[in-house]
Amino acid sequence: MPELPEVETIKNELLPYLIGHPITGVILFWEGMVRQPPVEEFHSRLIGQKITGVARRGKYLILDLTSGEALIIHLRMTGSLLVKPTSAEADRFIRAILYLDNEIGLYFRDPRKLGTMWLVEDKNSIVGKLGPEPLEADFSHQILAQRLSKRTAPIKALLCDQSFVAGIGNMYADEALFFARIHPLRTGKSLSQEDVEHLHSAIQQVLWSAINNKGASVGTYLRPSGEVGTAHFQFQVAHRGGQPCPVCGTLLERIPIRNRGSYFCPKCQAPK
Repeated sequence: MPELPEVETIKNELLPYLIGHPITGVILFWEGMVRQPPVEEFHSRLIGQKITGVARRGKYLILDLTSGEALIIHLRMTGSLLVKPTSAEADRFIRAILYLDNEIGLYFRDPRKLGTMWLVEDKNSIVGKLGPEPLEADFSHQILAQRLSKRTAPIKALLCDQSFVAGIGNMYADEALFFARIHPLRTGKSLSQEDVEHLHSAIQQVLWSAINNKGASVGTYLRPSGEVGTAHFQFQVAHRGGQPCPVCGTLLERIPIRNRGSYFCPKCQAPK
């Protein structure tokens, strides 16, 4: 699933193509991806609107429109947003196309048909319940410690909980916990102040590194140009079960936590 670094990369690379351009046409090959409003209204309210802003909140992409409304997109497990000429053919996994006046089309590709779109007047109706943004200045290690202080859930599960902190998913939670040398099954409240400071630093380090490497092309993630990201080449533990730890050489393990596979080093991240 595209996580914060992938969606941030998509946002950054879409900006020069979208800002200031009106939507001239909409094609839906799979109407089920539109959650609200009804499909007919979705078409009529979108066409003619100019895109005034492109933002990210957690794993959601937000296109601000001249009416004050927002088109909110979630790529889910297998979605990609590709920029192509309007003359380009749509392959069998393209589920929607937004046409712009600059002869560009925004092609929503989604092999598993899990991606979703909303056209709303109040963006907080969709993203309002998300937790803090982990790369914002107000996400301090003190705030993280406060949010962890009474939590009995495994720290891996908390990092993947979008109401706890927005944008982190399976891959980057595993990476951050490895860098902080924290076992993924430790409870939130068991972390010491030193643990929390290390984790806070690790989260930001891992996310910024992945953004700088244009996201991780694990599975179907593609950048708007159709190119892959390279962040996965930097992974230390994520998706590397059975391989040697890059620090100590111990074989990395995979365990299920809240129905998610979690990768870690049993030596470097030994439980305390």
